[in-house]
Amino acid sequence: MKLSAKGRYAVIALADLASLNSEQPVPLSEIAERQEISLSYLEQLFAKLRRHGVVVGVRGPRGGYSLAHAANQTSIADIVLAVDENIKTTGCQENSGVNCTGKTGKCLAHDLWNELGQHIYLFLNSITLDDVLERRVIGTAGGARFQELVVQEK
Repeated sequence: MKLSAKGRYAVIALADLASLNSEQPVPLSEIAERQEISLSYLEQLFAKLRRHGVVVGVRGPRGGYSLAHAANQTSIADIVLAVDENIKTTGCQENSGVNCTGKTGKCLAHDLWNELGQHIYLFLNSITLDDVLERRVIGTAGGARFQELVVQEK
């Protein structure tokens, strides 16, 4: 599974927005400049984020965007799913009866890839913008078994 530019840029832009901790709406042009992301691309992403209730937009000369919820209540999964990023790891077409090889039924590894997709979603849902800003994500991927392997290698 590869996270596309939509999901990555949406998370980066919202982390930027959250890092400002501003009472005032922030213009997208400022985020675009700081993060070196195309303004027109951000406009498309923020339209989706607004429709899904992740951000609130204000029009006018002092307009811009604010988070709809506090950074510690905005999960990365909320952001990724709002910009239509599919957290899907199977090659099968859902509800079609066709598996990833074009035949009927599940492919042999379907349950494995489906479970991986669920783990990715649960991980992204457990991480908030605040976690990203406070760098509390570092070292969370390996769990106890990974840490055990690292200690054994030393």
